Amino acid sequence: MTCINGLTGHLPRRERANALVAPPYDVIKPGTPLETLLKARAGNLWHVTLGPDPLKALAELTASTLLPLDRPSFLVYEQTWSTAQGPQRRIGVFTATEVTDYARGEVIRHEKTFDDKVQGRLALTRLTGLTLEPVFLLTRAPITPLLERIAVSRAPDYDLTPDFAGLNDLHGLRSRVWLLPEDGSEGVELRALVAQQPLYIADGHHRYHAALKNGQSHCLAYVVERAAIQAYNRVITGVKRFAEIKASLPLTPSTWATPAKHHARIWHQGQAWDLAFRDVPADVVGRLDCSCLERELYPQLGLTHAMIKDPAHFDYYAEWELPKMAEVVARGDYDLAVALHPVSIDELMAVADAGRSDSSIVMPEKSTFFAPKILSGLVLYRHRQRA
Repeated sequence: MTCINGLTGHLPRRERANALVAPPYDVIKPGTPLETLLKARAGNLWHVTLGPDPLKALAELTASTLLPLDRPSFLVYEQTWSTAQGPQRRIGVFTATEVTDYARGEVIRHEKTFDDKVQGRLALTRLTGLTLEPVFLLTRAPITPLLERIAVSRAPDYDLTPDFAGLNDLHGLRSRVWLLPEDGSEGVELRALVAQQPLYIADGHHRYHAALKNGQSHCLAYVVERAAIQAYNRVITGVKRFAEIKASLPLTPSTWATPAKHHARIWHQGQAWDLAFRDVPADVVGRLDCSCLERELYPQLGLTHAMIKDPAHFDYYAEWELPKMAEVVARGDYDLAVALHPVSIDELMAVADAGRSDSSIVMPEKSTFFAPKILSGLVLYRHRQRA
């Protein structure tokens, strides 16, 4: 049975919430305008998650910005935004989700983790005694009707639209939050619904793994029934330059856009090329487009799997950042940019389900990007250690 509890810890004061919240730490890249913007905001969570003195920053926030959350509560969380396709909406819930070993099949992973990132989150968690950012979990349990009923039944406890100067996809995205006591009738109903199905890690594998390594009884989690995946694209500099191997690839001229399934779109020297993958196997991992790319392009560039987290060779961008990737290549920071088709929810769950019986079956690193991300700072969870 999957167990969730209400959260305790800290909430922001309503009038300070917009100044406190930030995008997730792992999308704030050093030296970028987004980092500069957040660093300049004295009351921003960045100073705790990525700043030079997290304890000092946390003490300042506790004095000026944060309120205690003593009654265990869930936080129903609605995000609304606009796209070229029209208004969009997602509703889920923040919970304290029980941390269990993957072998129990209650929380199911689909992706590999990098040990250095786990160590970084562990150090911060141990230093502050708080979990600052959530794991993003998918459920097949029918929780959406309950969350919708709560959202229309009363005014939200928080209603904010953060300003990130257009530097992140959370800029201008409206967030509304309703507090839901764990011991109330709706809290009891939510716990019973979630208990019916396992939870799938959509995003935040390192955060869950850090909680597991830290011996926590529960982790801060955002649980949602429905979500969309964007492609996770990359800029690359190989050991060999793309110009050296271009003639050996089955390329056709194209436009710089998200490609069709089992294709890659390559941007190099102001020109876009379409690369159709030659070999798409039947197995759930091998048929993923990021796996095809690693088999068919990386060896020609002299790249190996061990290099994919080396910033000298790779950096990663969300699907909506295609123009930024072209700029990075134009500046000469990297040799080429590669866009892929998004992984589907069915593909993700197929890999995760296969991994339940064989723990070696996981998705390649940097294979999914869930959008929009979850605002950090809406709740700071004071976790407990497992007895």
